[in-house]
Amino acid sequence: MKPQIALQLWSVQEACREDFLGTLKALKEYGYEGVEFAGYNGYSAEEVLTMLKETGLQVAGSHIPFEQMDTNLDEVMAFEKTIGNKRIVCPYASFETAEEWHAFIKRMAEIATIVKEHGFEFYYHNHAHEFKEVPTEDLLEVMTQKSSAIRLEVDLYWLSAAGKDVAQWVKAHSNAIGLFHMKDMQKEPQESTEIGSGILPMGEYVALAKELNLPWLVVEQEAFQAYTPMEAAKIDCDVLHRLVEERFK
Repeated sequence: MKPQIALQLWSVQEACREDFLGTLKALKEYGYEGVEFAGYNGYSAEEVLTMLKETGLQVAGSHIPFEQMDTNLDEVMAFEKTIGNKRIVCPYASFETAEEWHAFIKRMAEIATIVKEHGFEFYYHNHAHEFKEVPTEDLLEVMTQKSSAIRLEVDLYWLSAAGKDVAQWVKAHSNAIGLFHMKDMQKEPQESTEIGSGILPMGEYVALAKELNLPWLVVEQEAFQAYTPMEAAKIDCDVLHRLVEERFK
């Protein structure tokens, strides 16, 4: 099965704030099959569901701050159930000590177990700092060893930025990986850029996704050089669709 392509809406956050429905309609026209939410711009779950139905977009997942899950988990799950989301993603965490990280992971494991019991999948989305703040441990590995309910949404850009051999690391942790974040890297200055315009082997990453039988490839772009975020989103979608077609012949 070919993976479907979604956009992490953080990539076009300003457009979403200005015209949420219009932005979703445009993304569907660009060729995206789904979106990964990063907030809902004040809309209710019922309103978001209506937008999804109107556009024909699916929900690949939702990034939800850990603090929100820690204090209002029932409310979070009710909202996500209403919009038809099955994947709850913790998008970020950072701590100064190993003790703080381990306390966080313990609590995250408790949350992951609860959401799994309610029919969701739980993910942690990495950046590069997880490999540096506690250099003696692979914190992502610790997470998945702590709880089989914690899965990984691996941001391949940040994995590369952390100095990891991406293919080797992904294969070593394949049992815990359920989603990829796809974004390319400009060399100088080092920041994200449109897929196909940077230095990362994006086609090889699609091949890794094929090996893992991933359901979604989630595009994310955080820096923009020559194009607006919406223009970049279209380029990302076009190029990634082409790479998927090449690798899934």
